[in-house]
Amino acid sequence: MLHLRLITPSGTTDDVVRLIGATVGTAHLVVLPGAARDPAGDLVLCDVAREAADDLLAGLRDLGLDRTGSIAVEGIDLSLSERADQAEEDAPGEGADAVLWEQLSEATHEESTLSVTYLAFITLATMIAACGVVLDNAILIVGAMAVGPEFGPLAGVCTALIQRAPRLAMRSLIALLAGFAVAMAVTVGFTYLMDALGQFTRVQLEAERPNTNFIYRPDAFSFVVALLAGVAGTLSLTSSKSGALVGVAISVTTIPAAANAAVAFAYDEYRQAWGSTEQLLLNLAGITLAGTLTLLAQKHLWKRHRTSPPSTTTR
Repeated sequence: MLHLRLITPSGTTDDVVRLIGATVGTAHLVVLPGAARDPAGDLVLCDVAREAADDLLAGLRDLGLDRTGSIAVEGIDLSLSERADQAEEDAPGEGADAVLWEQLSEATHEESTLSVTYLAFITLATMIAACGVVLDNAILIVGAMAVGPEFGPLAGVCTALIQRAPRLAMRSLIALLAGFAVAMAVTVGFTYLMDALGQFTRVQLEAERPNTNFIYRPDAFSFVVALLAGVAGTLSLTSSKSGALVGVAISVTTIPAAANAAVAFAYDEYRQAWGSTEQLLLNLAGITLAGTLTLLAQKHLWKRHRTSPPSTTTR
C-alpha cells in the first residue's frame, strides 16, 4: 500500500474526493478542511494499493493538483486493516508487477543528474577499479562495480525513451558521458601519480592477469550479461527492490572497462585501451536496449492486465 498526502484548493477538494472514491483500490480517506497553510487549502489523506496508484496519480495531475496544490506519496511498511486488505484485493493485478511511472521518472531524474556527488562516486569507483586491474585483484573490481552510480543515467535513458521525455534523455546522456569522461581523465592522472610512486608499472598492466583480462577482451557473453543485467536492473527499479540493483551493479563491467582503458591509455597500451572501450560500449548498449524493452513490455502487459475482467477470487 501507498499513502497519499494531498493539499487541495478548497474549490478542488470535492473533485479530488470523488476521484479517490471512484478509484478501485483506495481506503482510509480523511479530509481536513482548511488544515493546509502553504499552499492554503484542505488536507486530504488516503491509502491506495500500489497497483491502482498510477491511475489515481494521473487523475490528480489532470485536476491540476500538482500545480495548484501538492501530491506526496510514501510507502507503507505495515498496515493492519481489513479495509486495506480489501482494497488490495479489489485492485487489478499484483503490486509487485505495477509500474509507478511518476515515481520512476522522479527516481531516474534524481539519479541521472550531473552533480558533484555523482562525479565523485563514478571517479572513485574508476580509480578503485584501476587498482584492481593493475593488481589483478577481483575483489577490488567487484568493489568498484558496487560503488559505480552509472546505472542511474542508463535507467534515465530507458525511461525517457518510453515516456518520450527528451529533457530526461538529454540530462541522462550528459551525466553518463560527462561522468565517464571525467572519471577516465582523472584516472589517467591517477595512473601517472601511482607510476611515479612506484605502485603501478607497465609490466603489471601487460601481464596475463587471469582474474581481470576479460575486461579488455569483449565477447558474445559480454553482451548477453549486459542484456540480462539490464532486465534485472530495470525490474529492481520498478519494483523498488534495491538489493537486486546492487547485484546488477556488480554483474557488468562498465566501470572496470573504463578504468582499464584509462590505465592502458596512460601507458600507451592502445590494444587494451581499445578492447576495454569496446567492452564499455557493448555493456552500455546492452543495458540500455534491455532496459528499454523491459519497460516497454511492462507497460504493454500492465495495460492488457488492467483491461482484463477482474478476478473473483477472495482471500
